[in-house]
Amino acid sequence: MTTISRVGFIGLGDQGGPMAEAVGERGFELHVWARRPASLAAVEGVPHTVHGGVAELAASAGLIGLCLRDDADLWDVLDGQGLLAAVAPGTIIVNHGTGDPAEAVRLGDHVARAGGVYLDAPVSGGSPGARARTLTTFAGGSEDAFQAARPVFDAFSDTVTLMGPVGAGQFAKLFNNALTITNMKNAEDVLGLAARAGLDLTALIDVINASSGGSAALRSLGRDITPELAEHVHPLMEKDMRHFADAVRAGGAGDPSEVLRRGLAGAAGLAGTARMVARARQAAARAGDAV
Repeated sequence: MTTISRVGFIGLGDQGGPMAEAVGERGFELHVWARRPASLAAVEGVPHTVHGGVAELAASAGLIGLCLRDDADLWDVLDGQGLLAAVAPGTIIVNHGTGDPAEAVRLGDHVARAGGVYLDAPVSGGSPGARARTLTTFAGGSEDAFQAARPVFDAFSDTVTLMGPVGAGQFAKLFNNALTITNMKNAEDVLGLAARAGLDLTALIDVINASSGGSAALRSLGRDITPELAEHVHPLMEKDMRHFADAVRAGGAGDPSEVLRRGLAGAAGLAGTARMVARARQAAARAGDAV
C-alpha cells in the first residue's frame, strides 16, 4: 500500500480550510494553492508550502484533496487550470465536495486516463465538524486507494467508510443530506407552531435535543445556522436535493418526488426559521440581562 507523506489541498473555505489545517497538524507535508490570498489564513498555524498555481502544486503531492463548490469547479481545476496534466502517475485525487454520482464516475474515468487515481469522498459535518475534526467521510473508489488515503481522512474525521466504487461515496452522502434536509423541514414546521404557541424556543430546542425528539437538524438550527449562513447554504441544499432525486431515478430505485418536495421545502424555509430562532435567542439574552 502506498504511504502518503505529501498532501496537496485546494479549496480553503469555511470547511476546507480547517480540513487542510488538520492535515498539517497530523504531520503531513502540506501543499496549498488558493485563488484568493486571504484564504491562506486558514493554514497559517501549521507548516505548509504555498504554490503559485494548480499545476505547480500537482507536481508536489502524492494525494490532492479538492474541497470545491460543485462539479463544474472540479472540472475547471482538473482541466481548465491544468492539474491533471501535471500530476505524477498514481497520484490520488480526492473530491471532498458533494455532487452527482454519475459525474463522479465520469471524473474517475477521466482521472484514470490521465494516470491518476480518483476517490470521491464527500464529507458531512460542515465547518463546525471540520474545526472539531469530527467530520464523516463517505468514500467511493478502490480499496487500495482508500487505504492509502485513510490516514489523511482520519486527520479531520471521526468516521470514515468506504461505501463502494467511485460514485458510491456521493450516493451515500446524498442520502445523508436528503435525511438531514427533510428533517430540517420537520424542525421548521414544529418550531413555527411552538413560536405561535408562545413557547421559549431556545429552551425548547435545548430540552428536545436532550430528549427523543432531538436531531442533527434541530441542533443545527439551535446552535450553528445563523441567518447569514442560512442564506448561503439553502441554495446548496436545493442543489443536493436535486442531485439526490436524479441519482435515485437514474439508479431505478423508485420515485423520489415526495422526498424531493419535502427537502426543497426544508431548504426554502431555512432562512426564515433561522431568523426566528435568532430573535428568540436575543430575547432570551435580554431577559437574562434584566434579571
